[in-house]
Amino acid sequence: MTDFRKVTDQVSVAPQIGKTDIDAAADAGVELIINNRPDGEEMGQPEGDELATYAATRGIKWASIPVVGGQLTFEAIESMAYALKSTEGPILAYCRSGTRSCTLWGLATAMDKGMETTDIVAAAAEAGYDLSGMAPTMDHLRAMERQ
Repeated sequence: MTDFRKVTDQVSVAPQIGKTDIDAAADAGVELIINNRPDGEEMGQPEGDELATYAATRGIKWASIPVVGGQLTFEAIESMAYALKSTEGPILAYCRSGTRSCTLWGLATAMDKGMETTDIVAAAAEAGYDLSGMAPTMDHLRAMERQ
């Protein structure tokens, strides 16, 4: 069952995907899939490498930024920011429920000053995710000077 949740015109997030979801993503013009789920997190979950190989057959680029639930790192946020900037076309990020992917998108977007914190929280809410608790962290990331 395809459950892509649009957070911006470019970025959608989803719970765990499979090959039929990759087919739907290809049909929707997705150019990059970002995997935010570590392999082996749950029994029966598709392996990331298998999905990446399949995505390549459909002409979709793949980025793997696995994050263990509740353990977001600055490195993961930076990697997500880089991945989001790596293509101008549609992007789909996924994890177990979509929450980690949406949170990483929000933090990376704040760090790159792509949107105001209130707009990030509102876009996430429209997609069904509550990032209001991350607003102080987003404000902090927005205030940071980066090289």
